[in-house]
Amino acid sequence: MLPITMAFQPIIRADGSVFAQEALVRGLNGEGAGEILSQVTNANRYSFDQRCRTTAIKTAASLGLSNAGAILSINFKPNAIYEPLRCLATSLAAARKADLSNESIMFEITEDEIVREPRRLRDIVTAYQNIGFTVALDDFGAGYSSFGLLVDIRPDVIKLDMKLVRGIDTDVVRRAIVRSMVSLCSELNIKLVAEGIETLGEYRILRSIGVGLFQGFLFARPLIGVLQQPLMPLE
Repeated sequence: MLPITMAFQPIIRADGSVFAQEALVRGLNGEGAGEILSQVTNANRYSFDQRCRTTAIKTAASLGLSNAGAILSINFKPNAIYEPLRCLATSLAAARKADLSNESIMFEITEDEIVREPRRLRDIVTAYQNIGFTVALDDFGAGYSSFGLLVDIRPDVIKLDMKLVRGIDTDVVRRAIVRSMVSLCSELNIKLVAEGIETLGEYRILRSIGVGLFQGFLFARPLIGVLQQPLMPLE
């Protein structure tokens, strides 16, 4: 596979402070995530997942994440995991070496990487949470299984898919759905992130209906080797 590095994109609070920096895989020569991920096979899935984790941790630490008051968000592949604690050994070692606590790392599960056995996925998530990692369910609302996954895995964070965010300022159905998600997450003590925000109108509506965390090109595009401070839009 091509050698990799990491780009980072902030997840921000309404006051403009950074909640997390999401690590996104890139090639050393600027190759996009799609080109890198196209090389992932069943044979190399585990080694690739491990390499992404350690690269994200080492790079974020070298850029001063510990001093930035934010956590590190890493996308991970549950299909690459055969035994959670054994697979976490490399991540834990990298975090200790980088002086990052378990509580300062969040792992994002993407819906296209969901394993077929819900009990196995639940065991993986529970193992991560029991040692202090935060677990996020990414792309919520992208497929038909999102609410079933919410019941099964009990994440700490939900990231709304951009399909629910795009044009929400002009779409009453999207607003109703997201408003209900705000209420649900509040009751379940889950943090809610709206991702893929591109316009000021989308941001204003999302904030007005109670979403607390935001991510998207409106604030910052992913950049290789930089932990960015977001550009906050005019109110």
